[in-house]
Amino acid sequence: MLKLVLKMIDQLKKIKEELLISAASTKEELEDFRVKFISKKSVFSSLFEKFKELPDEKKKEIGQRLNEVKTFAQARFKELAGQVNQSHVTDESVDVSLPTVPVQAGSVHPITQTYFRIIEIFERLGFNVEDGPEIEDDWHNFTALNFPPNHPARQMQDTYFLSDDKNCVLRTHTSNVQIRLMSDEKPPFRAIMPGRVYRNEAISSRAHCFFHQVEGLSIDKAVSFKDLKQTLYHFSKEMFGKDTEIRLRPSYFPFTEPSAEIDISCFICKGDGCKICKHTGWVEIAGSGVVDPNVLENCGIDPSEYSGFAFGMGIERIAMLKYQLDDIRRFSENDLRFLRQF
Repeated sequence: MLKLVLKMIDQLKKIKEELLISAASTKEELEDFRVKFISKKSVFSSLFEKFKELPDEKKKEIGQRLNEVKTFAQARFKELAGQVNQSHVTDESVDVSLPTVPVQAGSVHPITQTYFRIIEIFERLGFNVEDGPEIEDDWHNFTALNFPPNHPARQMQDTYFLSDDKNCVLRTHTSNVQIRLMSDEKPPFRAIMPGRVYRNEAISSRAHCFFHQVEGLSIDKAVSFKDLKQTLYHFSKEMFGKDTEIRLRPSYFPFTEPSAEIDISCFICKGDGCKICKHTGWVEIAGSGVVDPNVLENCGIDPSEYSGFAFGMGIERIAMLKYQLDDIRRFSENDLRFLRQF
C-alpha cells in the first residue's frame, strides 16, 4: 500500500508540472487540454479509482493533494480559454473597429394594430374576446343564423365549400362564434369575435377573398336597439375621434331584425366631402341590429325572456379609414416599403 501511495504522489507531481508548462493557442489545442485534464475520461479519473484502494489513514492526505491538482487544472483551463478567445478577437483578419451591422426591429402590422385597438375599446365596455374555428359546418355558419336554403350567400360566388355536400365551409363571417357562444353558455353575456374570414370574391382595391372581421354580441334581459346605438357611438368616438357622429340606415340581415348599417361622419373632411367619403360626408363602418328571435331559439335561448344586439365590421375597413388607405390589397402584399410606415 505504501508503494501505491508513493506512486500516486509522484503522478500528481508530474501532472501539476505538466499543467504549469501547458499552452494552447488554438481552439483545437484547448480542446485537447480539456479532454486530457477536465473531461470525465481525464487523467484524474484513473487516480480517483486508485484512491479507493488506499488505506483509510492515507485517504485524507492523498485526497487533499488530488483535489488541489484537479482544481488547479480547472483554473488553468479557464486561463487558457481566455487567452485563446482573446487571440481570436484580436486576429488581424477581423477589424474590431468596424461599425456593427444595424439590426432593424420589425413593426406591428397595421391590421394587428387595429385589431388590438378594437379589442382594447370593447374590453373597457365589458366585452370578452371569443374565438372559434375557421373551418365550419353549415349549421353554425348559415342555418342557425336564419339563412334560408336559397339565400345568395350559400352560392359558390360567395362561399368556399370544402365538401361536395356543402356542409363544410371556410367561414364567411365570425358569426359562427356567436352561435357557438349562445349554444354553449347561458346569458347574460357580451363578447366580441375577431378573426379571419373568407369570401369567394374577385380581388380588387376594395374587396379580397380573405379579410378580418370583428363581430359583437350582447344578450341579456331588456337589451334594446338603444344599447346597440350607444355602444357603437362610444366605439366610434374612441377609434376615430371625439367629434365623430354616427348615422343609422335601415338595412336587412337574416340574423337581425330590425337591422341597420352604421355610418360615421367623415373624420378626414369633417363632413365637407372628400375621396374617402365619396363626397357624402359619411363613411360606412358596420352592419348591426337586434338579434332575431329565431336565432335565439336555434341556440336554446328563450326570446320571450332575453333579447340582444349584434354588430359586425371589417378590420381592414377600419384600418383603411384610420390610416387613409385606398387599397385593401396592400395589407396582404408584404411590401416592406408599406409596412415600415407603421
